[in-house]
Amino acid sequence: MTTTTLAVLLPLLPFLAAVAGLLLGRTAPGFVRPLAVLPTLAALALAIAVAVDQGGGRAVQGHTELTPTGSVPIELALYIDGFAALVAVLVAFVATCVQIYSTGYLRDDPRYPSYAALVSLFTSAMLLVVYSGDLIVLLVGWEVMGICSYFLVGHYWETPEARAASLKAFLVTKLGDVPFLIGLFALATDAGSFRITTVLATVANGGLHHPALVGLLLLCGVAGKSAQFPLHTWLPDAMAGPTPVSALIHAATMVAAGVYFVARLLPVFEACAAVMVVLAAMGAVTMVGSGLAALAQDDIKRVLAYSTIGQLGYMTGALAVGDRGAAVFHLLSHGAFKALLFLAAGVVIHAAGTNSLAVMSRTSGLRDRVPDAYWTMTVALLALAAIPPFSGFFSKESVLGAAEHVATGHTEHAPGAAGWIVLVAGLVTALLTAAYATRLWLLAFRGRGIEAPDHGRQPLSMTVVLWVLAVPSLAFGGLAYRSLPGWFDGRALAPTLTTSILGTGLALVGGLVTYGAWQRTSALAARTPLGAVAAHPEGDAGLVEAEAIAAHEPAFGDVAYAPDPADPGRLLLGPLHRHAAEGFHLDAVYDALFVRPVLAAASLVQFLDREVVDTYVRGAGALPRLLGAAVRRAQTGNVQTYVSALLAGTVVLAVAVLLVATGA
Repeated sequence: MTTTTLAVLLPLLPFLAAVAGLLLGRTAPGFVRPLAVLPTLAALALAIAVAVDQGGGRAVQGHTELTPTGSVPIELALYIDGFAALVAVLVAFVATCVQIYSTGYLRDDPRYPSYAALVSLFTSAMLLVVYSGDLIVLLVGWEVMGICSYFLVGHYWETPEARAASLKAFLVTKLGDVPFLIGLFALATDAGSFRITTVLATVANGGLHHPALVGLLLLCGVAGKSAQFPLHTWLPDAMAGPTPVSALIHAATMVAAGVYFVARLLPVFEACAAVMVVLAAMGAVTMVGSGLAALAQDDIKRVLAYSTIGQLGYMTGALAVGDRGAAVFHLLSHGAFKALLFLAAGVVIHAAGTNSLAVMSRTSGLRDRVPDAYWTMTVALLALAAIPPFSGFFSKESVLGAAEHVATGHTEHAPGAAGWIVLVAGLVTALLTAAYATRLWLLAFRGRGIEAPDHGRQPLSMTVVLWVLAVPSLAFGGLAYRSLPGWFDGRALAPTLTTSILGTGLALVGGLVTYGAWQRTSALAARTPLGAVAAHPEGDAGLVEAEAIAAHEPAFGDVAYAPDPADPGRLLLGPLHRHAAEGFHLDAVYDALFVRPVLAAASLVQFLDREVVDTYVRGAGALPRLLGAAVRRAQTGNVQTYVSALLAGTVVLAVAVLLVATGA
């Protein structure tokens, strides 16, 4: 088979698996698990074959006209360069791990068939985005992922938290997709085509007439899909879905799509320096804000969600300084260790019966109950904190090195201001990342108090996947910067001395300070009995999944969950902790600026419709009724009455004629 044929089959296989899974889920349940795993595994093999054949060299292209439009044509086109080939391998690899893991994690879930089919469809849509050479076809995959996330985040639809989270994810991402669509049409109008190669050629020739407007419109969609400030608020709430879904969304699909889109069309954004500065500022605010918020979260999955937002901020920062190689390098590295973090967290949640770090911190022996999750999650957290020689160190240092290169004026691809913004924010975020990673590890695995419940050994399908993902989390960065520079525009990926020392030093400081704060507060935690913990006044959406698991896996029983008053995050953040725990009240701001005015306007429309429009409608109906009643009264059936009325009418007419004649 040719590379083009293999590339066409790649998104087609999981799509057919999704269709078959939806059709056979109820009638032939025995085929559900093979249909979930085998096509995705085959897609992984095809992705590797395409990547080997492409080899980081000249892009593989192919196209055919999809439909005549009368103006700008829409084509079914492929464009597979080194970036696309590697990202497709990541997508298929993580999706395969998630499907295998889910066979054990959701083994007793009655809705597993529809879940597995939606995961396959999700995978197919992301692969379509990665390989597409036409912006409209890319948009199809982009939107299919949105609807898949809506259904998967709302998997536990019986709970109000899951329903609200799925709706919020859908609406917030659509809020960004509207200007994104307008930007795509504006871009295609200038280029005369939706073909990505034609668009890039137009930009290179200076044919883009409104680069600032187009760039900003496209950034709206990127901010929504990749959870960047200010459209990031949907991602922490999306943790109400099953943990494997979180791993898929955060590691390889959905949120990676926005970063990948900017990387593919980076010259469009580079055409306007102001857009690059906006991109840098967006990434910087996202990085620092999410790091502070992660340090204050009690839900283990929300910590990881804010971590994803921050790591995507690193990728956005790399793109803002014009280095898509560093951005995609960190995307690949992050995909491995973030998938591992979420899947290991799923094992921990299953063992502890809760998402709450406060409860875990008062539980001893949890690491002995789940040794596989303990060791693999430790590897992933070290990669997240960018401690050498783990993979996150090399990819994160490539971002910081690129920012330093721009800040010191060694390139003209991006303004120096963007370089300084990304560099300073990236170093601060390195400190915060190590701090919240250390806090999570200490609270989850170094707890003191009651003995952790024993729910038995985890299914083999879950633990094997953890060790498979631990390999790239440990070794990918070191291998990639030596062997893959040709895949990343020929850029050297080796860490630079200055940023390596600064970044690693700040990470170590963050980890050590957090450890010291934990030691100082652990005595208080040991003196506070678990049963005395007060319930959180605002509830805990993160407990939705634990409650769903507890339906068939008994956990602690009647335990009141609450943030730990001795949490080292409270000591480190001080008065900022309350605001960081609430995501700096952005949801409240949006509620005041958008939700309440819209609801008020809806109430006004309802009032006008009921009291004004309906009044006219009721009046229009009442008049015929009154006339009918009057006519009905005249129809008595009495002949004498009719004759009397006839004579009276004759007299009236005679008098009227006489008056007219006299007047004349």
